[in-house]
Amino acid sequence: MTSNQDYYHPHPHSYANPSSAYIEQDHDDPVLPGGVPQWSIIEPGVSLEERAMPNVPEPVGWTPADDQLFIRGDLHTVPNVDFIKQHFFNEGRLTEKQALQILSKATAILSREPNLVNVGSPVTICGDIHGQYYDLMKLFEIGGSFTDNSYLFLGDYVDRGNFGIECLLYLYALKIQRPKDITLLRGNHECRHLTEYFTFKRECLHKYSQAVYDACLDSFNALPLAALVDARFFCVHGGISPELITLEDLQQLDRFQEPGSSGLLCDLLWSDPVVNFGYEQEPSAHGPALPPGTTFEHNVTRGCSFFYTYEAACKFLERNGLLGIVRGHEAQDAGYMMYRKTPTKKFPSVITVFSAPNYLDVYHNRGAIIKYANKNITIRQFNSSSHPYWLPNFMDGFTWSLPFVGAKITEMLLAILATCSPEELECMDEEEDDELDADLVFPPSELASRKQQIRNKILAVGKMQRVFQLLREEAENASELSAIPIEDRRGPDMLTAQGAQIRHYIRNFADARRSDLANERLPAFHAADESDYPVIPAPSMRRRNSSDLEELGMEIRRLEEEVDVDDVVGGMDGRDARGARDARDGRDGRDRGMVQVQQRRTERVVETKRSKVTRKVSSKRYEGA
Repeated sequence: MTSNQDYYHPHPHSYANPSSAYIEQDHDDPVLPGGVPQWSIIEPGVSLEERAMPNVPEPVGWTPADDQLFIRGDLHTVPNVDFIKQHFFNEGRLTEKQALQILSKATAILSREPNLVNVGSPVTICGDIHGQYYDLMKLFEIGGSFTDNSYLFLGDYVDRGNFGIECLLYLYALKIQRPKDITLLRGNHECRHLTEYFTFKRECLHKYSQAVYDACLDSFNALPLAALVDARFFCVHGGISPELITLEDLQQLDRFQEPGSSGLLCDLLWSDPVVNFGYEQEPSAHGPALPPGTTFEHNVTRGCSFFYTYEAACKFLERNGLLGIVRGHEAQDAGYMMYRKTPTKKFPSVITVFSAPNYLDVYHNRGAIIKYANKNITIRQFNSSSHPYWLPNFMDGFTWSLPFVGAKITEMLLAILATCSPEELECMDEEEDDELDADLVFPPSELASRKQQIRNKILAVGKMQRVFQLLREEAENASELSAIPIEDRRGPDMLTAQGAQIRHYIRNFADARRSDLANERLPAFHAADESDYPVIPAPSMRRRNSSDLEELGMEIRRLEEEVDVDDVVGGMDGRDARGARDARDGRDGRDRGMVQVQQRRTERVVETKRSKVTRKVSSKRYEGA
């Protein structure tokens, strides 16, 4: 299913299209609705009353009334989750007031829950969702109804997917309607730090408002941190911590805050099992063997928190009388991963579950959920579902297409400058030469100045075209994944978004995971000057302050600072010399060549004009003498 999200109407559609594209008036001329005469504007067989792609469902263009959205529950008004489910599935939205009401009620319920929630079986345990609303609907289909079991979500409901606010509001609506049947834990993406860096803040501002985003942040602080299923399984988003000795340590933690880069709260959300979990004393491709007795080491992949070893997990389970750790936080090719069994209970010490199939639309992974009932664990896998398409950063089609338009306009300008060839200039009418007067002869300094001005204008158009071409390529290839290593793509002809190459380079889960490693780290924010960025933003799935846009801004500024014409010409000559190596970039070579041709033609025009004027004046002076 594919659709265009760029044209959202807050009110119901009400079209009063006539049966024909023309409206009959008192005269015989065909006119458009509104009375403007027009002839032959509609091609035969084209209808204005049908969608161009009728197989693509039209997004819902209206917001529901309160009596549609809320129904009377046992004690108070609750959201109509069946209506919300279908409304969001059809790409509908709520009013700001309705969204705030759901967020406020959910926050109040979550705030009353303890840090460690006790959950009974039967239960379906779900991993990361990451804004994949249509896969969330598939998850509930295979997970079963609430009459058969309850649900436990391990966090990461938002960011990176395009439907984070829909996932959050729907899950919160379920929480309000069935507070005992669904448990929502906090993930590392449920914080201000990451939602500003990735996509969720931009999504909230695009679909709703700053007030809705702030209310979401308040609700994140209220989410519980862990759950205990049947007093046997410790369920958390990331994992354990050196500061988590007993479960009582978790109960003493103040969770109503933004997570830091260290401490127990950070570790619960960010920690991972060590790569060679269970075999730490054996060297691997990921690093040397760990000394015996190692329990935690710095998590270099995340840039914060810890890796915990098999020994650390077994000791934690033994101290607290638990059977295993169930967590999310890491994408898995099969949707889940079972780690080495404990020596005493012979049960997997750690189980990772990930419920976002085909993560980022490039991972090619399956999603999975864990169904626990009657002391039996069943893992259900599922594939991704089709979903509506969004342009990067929720841009509209006009903004996204501006670089294409700009590149085409500058191409037209260069073509206009190429209309007069040197041969045509040599065949100038002699009568025009006779009309030249000696007073029109410019001094050499002025001729040189005019010549330089013309060259600068041509070069300016060429540089402008290059800037638009860079922006066009960025818009065409937008992706937050890096198809090739960062050190291999530093250069004037390569920007950071390599979306077109993603399909070529990323063929499986391992390729996607390797390309996405940079986004697994805790991001460091740097204040950026908004004026440093280009007027037309380059698409990226990260925030404006991320390195992708900084590199684009640096590239454009580098072009703009090339004020020395001779240096620019020399640089272009150097680039042309490398044209054989860059044959795949033929359009760039043609554009640079066109600029050089215009420079040479301009020089010839000036020299030819000056030579003819000089000869004519000299001839008249000779005749006068």
